[in-house]
Amino acid sequence: MKRDNVDLGSGKVSRLLFSLAMPTITSQIVNMLYNLVDRVYIGHMTPVDTVGKLALTGVGVCLPVIMVVSAFAALLGMGGAPRASIAEGRGEKAASERIMGNCFTMLVIVSLVLTVVLRVFARPMLLTFGASENTIGYALDYMNIYALGTLFVQVTLGMNAYITAQGFTTVSMRTVLIGAILNTVLDPIFIFGLDMGVKGAALATILSQAVSAAWVIRFLRSKQTKWRLEGKNLRPRAKVVLPCLALGLSPFIMQSTESLIAICFNSSLLKYGGDIAVGAMTVLTSIMQFAMMPLQGLTQGAQPIVSYNYGAKKPERVREAFKCLLKACVVYSMCLWLLVQLFPRMFILIFNSDSTLVDYASWALRIYMAATGVFGVQIACQQTFIALGNAKTSLFLAVLRKIILLIPLIYILPHFFTDKAFAVFLAEPVADILAVCTTATMFFFQFRRSMAELEHPKQ
Repeated sequence: MKRDNVDLGSGKVSRLLFSLAMPTITSQIVNMLYNLVDRVYIGHMTPVDTVGKLALTGVGVCLPVIMVVSAFAALLGMGGAPRASIAEGRGEKAASERIMGNCFTMLVIVSLVLTVVLRVFARPMLLTFGASENTIGYALDYMNIYALGTLFVQVTLGMNAYITAQGFTTVSMRTVLIGAILNTVLDPIFIFGLDMGVKGAALATILSQAVSAAWVIRFLRSKQTKWRLEGKNLRPRAKVVLPCLALGLSPFIMQSTESLIAICFNSSLLKYGGDIAVGAMTVLTSIMQFAMMPLQGLTQGAQPIVSYNYGAKKPERVREAFKCLLKACVVYSMCLWLLVQLFPRMFILIFNSDSTLVDYASWALRIYMAATGVFGVQIACQQTFIALGNAKTSLFLAVLRKIILLIPLIYILPHFFTDKAFAVFLAEPVADILAVCTTATMFFFQFRRSMAELEHPKQ
């Protein structure tokens, strides 16, 4: 079954993985540019030590809300795309198209609801997420405009997953590349040229996402696509949508709980370190998200291979794909850990040049990303569970790391350290290590059982 000159069913797995992963890695990095570019420009608004720093913190407070919007796209995109790939592996193309069409309609419905909620409750939400009286104005300026583009964000992120799942990774890369380039061009024009400040950054973002969304719909309606988006599949059916929602809960929780975690981190850091600690957390979160993009790109590149061959009942190819994915993720995460520990200031200076913020964030980054080296194991195993359609385990692991471990540790650890802000940052690596140990153990047993069932199916 060929897609963009790749053979999901019989090509060499290692070569196939990287041919699919490179465009998805590029897509992930470029997609992150929407918020990264905004924050880079905003952080350098003059004067940097007052307006730039406060505006950066204000927009950083919007990040949890933005993550919720993205999480709903993952709920229906990452929840439906693996199931569509598995169906295609079984030779059920009509089922793949039905899944995609149903999930598209649900994305539109969710987008409309989110737009209303964000417009009505923006101020109390942003204050809850850590905005202070000094930063709420900047946060509202950004969010009130960004909310109007919710539909574009949902369609771009959610439906692009179905392009990737078919193996059209070059096309999916172009989706985000078009929008990101446009955003990069429009940002300085709106922010500085038209003197719109953070409002200009938000406007540039939603206009860019609108162009990307149009590109996605055009492709999925064209003759090039394997799964065509057609009107007959748009009416949602419970038996189609509910399994997708079940599988999508894991990536949804992984992304949406970033909002809850941001509340916990920001409220604790505001208490123990003030606005500068919250500003540092904004920079740390930006670095972590950007640095994790290649890992997410690798797993998205592996998903069509794992899902298709799992549906086609080819356990050896599934095993080989996972081994290649695990090796690549661990090598990358170890290299990233080394760079962060050796050159933390280099990463901080990308976002802000204020000496006080740079000094504070540099030591915090070393602590916050202290366990990054082993995180490759976590994401490779957890995302493979999703690719196999294992909704229950992937959901548990998402809840474990973020809710069961990290959130309590944010509040527990400060009781055991004199430097309480240090203890808050320390919660992240402690939770990561515990989660990796649990995930690796569960994966070892459950993956072997899944492959055994493929080799020896029950009669």
